[in-house]
Amino acid sequence: TLANKLDDLSQCNDLIAKHGAALQRSLSELENLKLPAESGEKIKAVNERATLFRITSNAMINACRDFLDLAETHSRKWQRALQYEREQRTRLEETIEQLAKQHNSLERACRGAPTLPTSSTEVSSTSKARVRHVKGETSDEDEETEYFDAMENAPEFIRVTTDPTKHRRTGSSISGTSSDQTQTWNLEDHAFDCQHQASFSAASRAVKPNRKRRAQIPDKPNYSLNLWSIMKNCIGKELSKIPMPVNFNEPLSMLQRLTEDLEYHELLDKAARCDSPAEQMCYVAAFSVSSYSTTTHRTAKPFNPLLGETFELDRLEESGFRSLCEQVSHHPPAAAHHVYSKHGWTLWQEITIASKFRGKYLSIMPLGAIHLQFKCGGNHYIWRKVTSTVHNIIVGKLWIDQSGEIEIVNNKTKDKCQLKFIPYSYFSRECARKVTGMVTDSESKASYILSGTWDEKMEFAKVVESSQDGTSCEGKQKTVYQTLPPKVLWMKYPLPDNAENMYYFSDLALTLNEMELGTAPTDSRLRPDQRLMENGDWEEANVEKQRLEEKQRAVRRLREAEAVTAEEEGREHEPYEPVWFEKEEDPITGEEMYVYKGGYWECKETQDWKTCPDIF
Repeated sequence: TLANKLDDLSQCNDLIAKHGAALQRSLSELENLKLPAESGEKIKAVNERATLFRITSNAMINACRDFLDLAETHSRKWQRALQYEREQRTRLEETIEQLAKQHNSLERACRGAPTLPTSSTEVSSTSKARVRHVKGETSDEDEETEYFDAMENAPEFIRVTTDPTKHRRTGSSISGTSSDQTQTWNLEDHAFDCQHQASFSAASRAVKPNRKRRAQIPDKPNYSLNLWSIMKNCIGKELSKIPMPVNFNEPLSMLQRLTEDLEYHELLDKAARCDSPAEQMCYVAAFSVSSYSTTTHRTAKPFNPLLGETFELDRLEESGFRSLCEQVSHHPPAAAHHVYSKHGWTLWQEITIASKFRGKYLSIMPLGAIHLQFKCGGNHYIWRKVTSTVHNIIVGKLWIDQSGEIEIVNNKTKDKCQLKFIPYSYFSRECARKVTGMVTDSESKASYILSGTWDEKMEFAKVVESSQDGTSCEGKQKTVYQTLPPKVLWMKYPLPDNAENMYYFSDLALTLNEMELGTAPTDSRLRPDQRLMENGDWEEANVEKQRLEEKQRAVRRLREAEAVTAEEEGREHEPYEPVWFEKEEDPITGEEMYVYKGGYWECKETQDWKTCPDIF
């Protein structure tokens, strides 16, 4: 303790005083001896220095005693503050536990409650206004914002299914489609019904690949981890800047998760064969929704890619497309993606992930536009992703919800599709994970109504008539759309066997980290910490993850030092440039984004990777 140390100092002080006094006596005796004048002066100087040394030692001891008194006074204050914090933490834990129990009991009560009778009409709601998250905007949420469960608003339109064999146009009705279009909707057309969807899915998945892909990975180890002890220090911080153990990860990088959007690429193949822009829009909308189907149980965090990391997925012979991703920026983290399909479409995007931990939930906000262009017809579609939220971060079972709106615009025909992802609410009678939408032409006339869930399937129904149906309680006029029977656009593939022990990976996700010959040395498959985690060696993976992150930080510090040196010398410093993508201004959105500049697949053919950085 401090008191014991002070006693030791006091003993040292007594010894110093004792020996100092003896030294002074010896010096005094020397002064009394008959010595030369010069020697006497030196002895007097030594005596004065000994006296100063003794005075300084006494002052040090007194200062230490004062410090001890002050430390004991503050120690009592610290003890009281610490005890108060412990009591507050105990009360907070008890409150959270009580809320979790109430949450579970309320959920059970809601499930057991009788369902209210519903009418034969299906009510869907869309928003007339949409706030577009332009890339580069701040992603921070207002700290003072209060959140409430979503309540059921008055519907803005009503869909009524009609019998196509009995439907007749009336002169007074307002129709969103022509009579010729109505006649083309029959049970034999090229749109999906449930049987067509099942056969199409089976056929697409039964394509004989050039090589046998793996169907399983090592089971996830059962390691316990105190989540709160780590997360309590992360509140309000940017998630990508927090060092996390691999216990929170899944053995895939963000580049591979981005590539998973192509799980249902067949929808775009089918859209490329559509003659009608409105029907093509429906398949594009279904594709945009399908990218969330793999997130239902995927609560783990993918690895943050290193700057310059790439991931290729070459399925040109098997599925007709080639995909390439590259991490083009580290802070903020941004990835560029380019996909070419020989079936007549090209997709490209640059996505920046903004994420914030708010204590009870984690918000993940993808920023950036997704572009899709079809070779036949030249239709160019643009849309943006919605916000994903991970709930029950501290207490309870983790679950994911998607909320917000997606506006898909065909920049050639000006057709639009407005999709609304309805957030989960205790008080809503709607099914969980519901998505509704409407396809309109350049004159805002509805042609298709879409409905379904983002984790299961999407349906579309052709609009044959529309009319106004009085005024709602809020003073707004509702539109009633008569549609033909809905048909299935997209249906989720079932998860593979034992998926719960394999991070809930889909069939495609299981193959993404499988080793491939001839990939670039920067490919995510070659990342050592990710490979160690997949093999179940989590401790070694944590050590390797720290090594890679420190190596990246060292390279960044070196680059910053070179920039400072160049500025001091008055010469231009070249900033970091991605290898396979370059920044251009998008002529439609006006935003700067990274687009594929070519050359990757040619370098793969010749195995010329000299331009690739050493990141692993």
